[in-house]
Amino acid sequence: MNTESTVIRGARVLRGDLRTCDTADVVVRDGMIAAIESPGVIDASNHRVIDASERLLIPGLVNGHTHGHGALGKGLVDDRVPLEVFLCASGAISANRTLADKRLTAKLSAVESIRNGCTACYDLFVEIPAASREGLEAVADGYRETGIRAVVAPMLADRTLYQALPGLLESLPSPMREQAAKLATAPGAASLAASRDAFTRWPFDRDFIRPAIAPTIPLHCTDEFISGCAALAREFDVGLQTHLAESKAQAVLALSRYGESLVAHLVRLGVTGPRFSAAHGIWLDEDDLARLADAGASVVHNPMSNLRLGSGVAPARAILDAGATLAIGTDATNTSDGQNMFEALRLAAYLSRIADPDPQRWLAAEDAFRAATVGSAAALGFSQVGRLDPGYAADIVFLDLRHIHYVPLRAPLLQLAFAENGAAVDSVMIGGRMVLDHGRMLTVDEDRLREEAQAAAARLDAQNEAALASGRIMGELVGQFCLAHARAHFPLHRRLPDRAR
Repeated sequence: MNTESTVIRGARVLRGDLRTCDTADVVVRDGMIAAIESPGVIDASNHRVIDASERLLIPGLVNGHTHGHGALGKGLVDDRVPLEVFLCASGAISANRTLADKRLTAKLSAVESIRNGCTACYDLFVEIPAASREGLEAVADGYRETGIRAVVAPMLADRTLYQALPGLLESLPSPMREQAAKLATAPGAASLAASRDAFTRWPFDRDFIRPAIAPTIPLHCTDEFISGCAALAREFDVGLQTHLAESKAQAVLALSRYGESLVAHLVRLGVTGPRFSAAHGIWLDEDDLARLADAGASVVHNPMSNLRLGSGVAPARAILDAGATLAIGTDATNTSDGQNMFEALRLAAYLSRIADPDPQRWLAAEDAFRAATVGSAAALGFSQVGRLDPGYAADIVFLDLRHIHYVPLRAPLLQLAFAENGAAVDSVMIGGRMVLDHGRMLTVDEDRLREEAQAAAARLDAQNEAALASGRIMGELVGQFCLAHARAHFPLHRRLPDRAR
């Protein structure tokens, strides 16, 4: 946090109501917005002054769900791969990483996020073969160095994919069945112990870098394990996020395993609550959404990866109608091909238009922008992030109004929500500290970062080549199994062809 008092002068400021966008001066003190006044009202003689003429100030976007480890996995996910097929090779993509690699990939993800106007993220980070306090701290330190806010959650499971999906192991031919049967996760008790160790000894300023816990997918967790995660979250007052009903196969197979929906099962276990957030939330019905709303939970819409993996379209308007908090995320760089929250919020708005013919039920620019700022901030647990108003954090993105997106300028919110792609991001302030200034990163040497990333990728590709090849072969069989369940009758329709079948 920057304790210096600063006045940002001459910018157009998108206020917290998202309707007022006037020229104003902004006072930043102790990392917070102290005042927003008409030009000339503030005496700037005792302040550092930033000239922001020809700039539009907006709150930093907040990424409600991502995986920092995906930044070192760019280009490793084939172009026609559904979720469960991706999961067959995902372990190999993240294998053999050193602590330096884990810190590096967090920095990569953070720099890409900042350059695209994002100032905070919820990172579900995986370590292969097991979570560790040292690994979690390496990731957190990577974020700390860049200056971004982050919630860092170890992604945990005590079932493999082949144990998680009822009938999958039995469907595999020998010897692949024997090969899959030998796979194992880290013991659940060890994962919980590593998380407890990390939470107890957390060395970072929680105003910027917070821990959380992420039982990865409910089906991949025994009831005892996911209940243990929830108990740990309550004990340390941290968030809990899981991938919930991301694919149709998950939703169908949950009924087979539990005899009830995933949400109903989690409610019965006592896992949901105000610090609970559900990533994706595609295959949820009205009862599921009502249960999540009653718990005060958030649902994080990830439109880019949902489309990339063919998972379906989340019911964004229904989430809002139910009273749950709608957030927006990018998911991992390797399954969304980038950390661009402008693209994510625009897709969220546009996809709502294919779900309902009534334009009044489409997500407006304001709905999508709120979800990508204060909605996602609520999922992260940051109550003073996501608005440009006094009393909120000085997490501010400076957009260049000379960019063609804004020429001519008529409707700033509409134009930034539906046209911006990060190209007009000029500068970024987080907690009153400039981390990107006129296109130059101030916290990270990007040339060195690029060299380190390229060298790490070459080394890891060589080390993981055999495991990746094996995962892709297994993925072909898993894909057929899941495709059969994806074609099964189910009362919800989240993909266009579903209605015709």
